Amino acid sequence: MSYPKQKFGVVVFPGSNCDHDAFYVLKNIFNQDTRFLWHKDASLEGVDVVILPGGFSYGDYLRCGAIARFSPIMKEVITFARDGGIVIGICNGFQILCESGLLPGALLRNEGLTFVCKDVNLRVDNSYTRFTAECSAGEVLRIPIAHGEGNYFADDKTINMLEHNGQILFRYCESDGSITPESNPNGSINNIAGIMNEYGNIMGLMPHPERAADPVLGRIDGKKIFSSVIKSLIENDNLKNINLVERS
Repeated sequence: MSYPKQKFGVVVFPGSNCDHDAFYVLKNIFNQDTRFLWHKDASLEGVDVVILPGGFSYGDYLRCGAIARFSPIMKEVITFARDGGIVIGICNGFQILCESGLLPGALLRNEGLTFVCKDVNLRVDNSYTRFTAECSAGEVLRIPIAHGEGNYFADDKTINMLEHNGQILFRYCESDGSITPESNPNGSINNIAGIMNEYGNIMGLMPHPERAADPVLGRIDGKKIFSSVIKSLIENDNLKNINLVERS
């Protein structure tokens, strides 16, 4: 399926290793106007969406994402996000979003204290968002993870807020969608795998949708996340055009 082009920016930090994966999927699978944004840049180059990719930014020194949060580009990303711009943090990018205060909570060491790399099942808990609109509520996606610090943690007040507001987008689950301790690969509270902010423009998730978006790899469930975002941008552009016609 062909989509009108939107502008995506993939931030590259020292230690990023999934930046090219995200770039490839957006550029070659979805035919989007995609560019790399260097961590020392002071401009987002007018992009519509910022992707903070997976990897080990700054070698994960101090804490995952803690040093990347102070990169020059992050000042622009934070301003962009707080002005309503769309930001997606994948794995290490999720950690950076939490360190930046753009998403609540923190990502701790996996419960088993080991790096986990495998395919997992994700239940879509909220399909009424710009990140999940192409999914059905309760749908189970099969997407890989690769992390040592993906154990999502927040205080009770924050967890209750996320639950009440529908900000939890994905949970680790069994193949039938049931939520069990055995399906939780890292010990995350309430099996949380991905969340969004209260305004619905910032998402962080530990699984890697860019690694499940090319038919060559034998898995394409991750495409639904990217296509949801792209379609939300197209619909927003259409609304702007309608408003312009009505005013003319």
